[in-house]
Amino acid sequence: MRIQKRKTNEVLHRTPAADVTLRLCNRDLKNHRRSALGNEIRRRSISRTFRRYPGSACGLAVLAFALASAPSDTLAQGSGVSMVAPPGDGARYWSRWRGPSGQGVVAGTGYPDTWSETANVAWMTPVPGVGHSSPIVWRDRIFLTTSRNRGRQVSILSFRRSDGELLWESEAPEGRTENHHGKNTPASATPTTDGERIYASFGSRGLMAVDFDGNIVWHRDFGRINNYHGPAGSPLLYQDTIIIYQDQGASFGAGGINRESAGAFVIALDAETGETRWRTERSASVGWGSPIAISLGDHDELIVSSSRQVHSYDPTTGEELWRCGGNLFEVIPTPVVGHGLVFCTSGRAGPTLAIRPGGSGDVTESHVVWKTTRGSPFVPSPVLYGDYLYTLNDMSSIITCLNARTGETVWQERLGRPRREAISASPVVVDDKLFVTKDDGVTYVLKTGPEFEILHTNDIGARTLASPALVDGMWYIRTEEALVAIGR
Repeated sequence: MRIQKRKTNEVLHRTPAADVTLRLCNRDLKNHRRSALGNEIRRRSISRTFRRYPGSACGLAVLAFALASAPSDTLAQGSGVSMVAPPGDGARYWSRWRGPSGQGVVAGTGYPDTWSETANVAWMTPVPGVGHSSPIVWRDRIFLTTSRNRGRQVSILSFRRSDGELLWESEAPEGRTENHHGKNTPASATPTTDGERIYASFGSRGLMAVDFDGNIVWHRDFGRINNYHGPAGSPLLYQDTIIIYQDQGASFGAGGINRESAGAFVIALDAETGETRWRTERSASVGWGSPIAISLGDHDELIVSSSRQVHSYDPTTGEELWRCGGNLFEVIPTPVVGHGLVFCTSGRAGPTLAIRPGGSGDVTESHVVWKTTRGSPFVPSPVLYGDYLYTLNDMSSIITCLNARTGETVWQERLGRPRREAISASPVVVDDKLFVTKDDGVTYVLKTGPEFEILHTNDIGARTLASPALVDGMWYIRTEEALVAIGR
């Protein structure tokens, strides 16, 4: 299966200059009337208009029309939207879920793009217990979470990065156990660190902080988290606070799924003491996603993409800023940002939404720039690189490349044999290559851009559901039973 967008070229030299100007002017005015294309496209189109015919009446007309039709909040904020960088030296390492970029895009070069069970393997060390949390890295340390005895014991593990030696294990206080989906575990949430403490969420066992020697600094118990597949969202370090949300209440019963919310919340804790900075109650009844913090230049927003809606909060107070409908009931993927937009995906066959942040109240009708159901993922998060958004439909092993600005499908292909729920790890981009790992441990290395091409396939020889960490030319991959370092 292949879908390729065709490009059309205008032959300007065969048309009189006046006719060219009139035709382009009419086309650009038509484009500006399509407000659903959003602000970023409007701004770029205006720029193109003036480059083509500066000072012309058409250029002035396009500018006047665009300024008149643009939402007022757009004119104030501009189009720059970016992920808030991790504090301190976080950008130097891999200190959080999806790395320094917060969305799986890796800076630097020199990372190997081929490996096997033995090729390019620097070391491999067993990981005790079970868990699907991704590794995080700080200096010469790697941290993971794990669980034993069906969740009766959950803990943080510390490994030495240079050789993989297990240095210590810090166990969370005793507490409740939970039921989990077969692809979930009591240790699925990825921890985060600020270089002083490691913060890890264990659902109904609470959220804990330990120092770099494994000593518990603080622990917070939020009570039982009633999520029918078990909690899985990773905490976010924002400035000097730890933020996490727990949507809960939905349950299975004789009549199907009870979708009523009960006790859902988003909370910010003081990173040093664990004390509550703010807490906001939510109405969502289920969700396994992780929050992100984005910068709009003049202010930051906390984005929570969960059941039925995407919410934006003030990350310093917890006040709701805006909300947007369109998500399906079950939401796992973490949003990504770029081109003035926040990209959110949901459901087993749900939509991908491109939302312009910075609004107020219900922005469903005013700030959704585009939406599509093509190739939307259930578990893995999307990745945005350059002009393209890549999504993985893990229900059928299909990868889709979308034009990030318009939502148009650029290409769509299947990776290997179709299998239901065959991809859990989120993709990463490094050295202009896209890496997609399936649950069977096979990684597809793809060329990024408008042409689909498989460059390599790498089989690590073990079931792999966790996403990788990449630092200093090395890959750190957690398989079902081991932690593997890959490098030259």
